[in-house]
Amino acid sequence: MTKCAQTVMQELEDIAIAYGQSDEYSFVFKKKSRWFKRRASKFMTHVVSQFSSSYVFYWKDYFKDQQLLYPPGFDGRIVLYPSNQNLKDYLSWRQADCHINNLYNTVFWMLVQRGGLTPVQAQERLRGTLAGDKNEILFSEFNINYNNEPLMYRKGTVLIWQKINEVITKKIKLPKEEEEKEVEVTRTKTKVVPLHCDIIGDQFWEEYPEILAEDS
Repeated sequence: MTKCAQTVMQELEDIAIAYGQSDEYSFVFKKKSRWFKRRASKFMTHVVSQFSSSYVFYWKDYFKDQQLLYPPGFDGRIVLYPSNQNLKDYLSWRQADCHINNLYNTVFWMLVQRGGLTPVQAQERLRGTLAGDKNEILFSEFNINYNNEPLMYRKGTVLIWQKINEVITKKIKLPKEEEEKEVEVTRTKTKVVPLHCDIIGDQFWEEYPEILAEDS
């Protein structure tokens, strides 16, 4: 899913940031984007078609021995947020939802796979429990500290543009030498980079102010 989202951002460079967890990705276009004259239908169809084709194209890189059994498809919708704060609130809600879902699923499958409960019994056991109750079940019954679980599952994935230094090998022909020589060259490229971090607090937005900048 993240590889597909990275491909979408690389093809549609007016996307400033993306956030994904489970089977859903959100793409945020630059505030002043004039891409396709800001026609919502063009935004949605291009993102969805690029994502779907990438999913098929890169499938074999991740599931070498598992054949794709049917053509996958994704749906999409366009939402226009009037302010930066509205946008941050939306992304914060998505990350909070990621935490809630992952905590529930982690406890649920521990109860089924290691606790010997049926799915129905596990669901009934968790009915009405709060986050603290779920954490207590994980720790006291399965010796799992939820805070030590991988950040990717607890926080989701944030995709942003960053400048990266790359070292490449080039063949060049030096003066007064007949044969080409291989030399290492460092170059700076802007790439889509995945992060697994908190975006609910202010620290992320203060560290990457260019994401919401007017002239981003």
